[in-house]
Amino acid sequence: MQLTAPLDMHLHLRDGEMLENIAKSSACTFSGAIIMPNLVPPVSTKEDVIAYKQRIMAAVGEENFTPYMTIFFKPSYDKAFLESIKDEITAIKLYPAGITTNSEGGVSGFDVEELRPALTAMSQLNIPLCVHGETNGFVMDREAEFVSIYERLATAFPKLKIIMEHITTKESVAVLDRFENLYATITLHHLLITLDDVAGGMLKPHLFCKPIAKRPEDRSALLKVALEAHPKVMFGSDSAPHPRHAKEACGCAAGVFTAPIALQVLAELFAKENASIENLQAFISGNAQSIYAVTPPNKTVILEKKPFTVPSDYNGVVPMFADEEIAYSIKKTRITNDCK
Repeated sequence: MQLTAPLDMHLHLRDGEMLENIAKSSACTFSGAIIMPNLVPPVSTKEDVIAYKQRIMAAVGEENFTPYMTIFFKPSYDKAFLESIKDEITAIKLYPAGITTNSEGGVSGFDVEELRPALTAMSQLNIPLCVHGETNGFVMDREAEFVSIYERLATAFPKLKIIMEHITTKESVAVLDRFENLYATITLHHLLITLDDVAGGMLKPHLFCKPIAKRPEDRSALLKVALEAHPKVMFGSDSAPHPRHAKEACGCAAGVFTAPIALQVLAELFAKENASIENLQAFISGNAQSIYAVTPPNKTVILEKKPFTVPSDYNGVVPMFADEEIAYSIKKTRITNDCK
């Protein structure tokens, strides 16, 4: 099986030692990725973007990989600032205040008039808005409750490209086709698990994430649009590394680390569901290229149906399926170093 220019349109690379330890897990097999800006402090200035990109490029070394940079949304951004930073970023990421990791400086209330100056400027400059779509309501209802906010934003700013990040519900899938300017990313883990896998038996901290995995009917809705390569959805891993001690602890950190095994497991999933390789190619690259108007580096990843035992950890970060056998392996990549 051969995949061309795989893209991860929602990725956490962290910073410092963690960045140095895990960046190649993505850069080895992906041509590029949308990089999340929720560092401490968040990436919010042109200088921040340039410096963080330099650190990423140093961490990936000679791998053929493009980090598509983002900044942390603030309502105070004006057109002059956005014009000055436009060439350094691919999108802007909006977080509801306090809803996920390092999002305390996010938006509260979602008053359209308060957001109008920044979002109007983004519309005029053709800068996409990526949104973590959850309210602060009951945890299983947060994303479904946020759909009405997506509807308000899509209606108020019809020329603004809005990406619903890591969708997990049938309600989010349904709203995709009601608004021309709404798009979505879907993770690997939300295509595979429900809340029962996380907490139905013994608690599995390495499957705990935000937004939390939902019900079987939600997973089925996600699978349908992913497997058919709906043109408005694309792969975004939301791979979110935390050190083992932060996951296997009271107050477990939210995030599933899938970067090293994402392509292999997606290949297995699409094959199991009798979906075509063309649909997988569209889901992991073609749709994203169209939606974001990006041209990623030329990289070909060749997978083979050969069992692979997932390591127990990657530099101290426990991946999904740790110590388990998956059906596909990376045989080699072209234009970059082979992945081991």
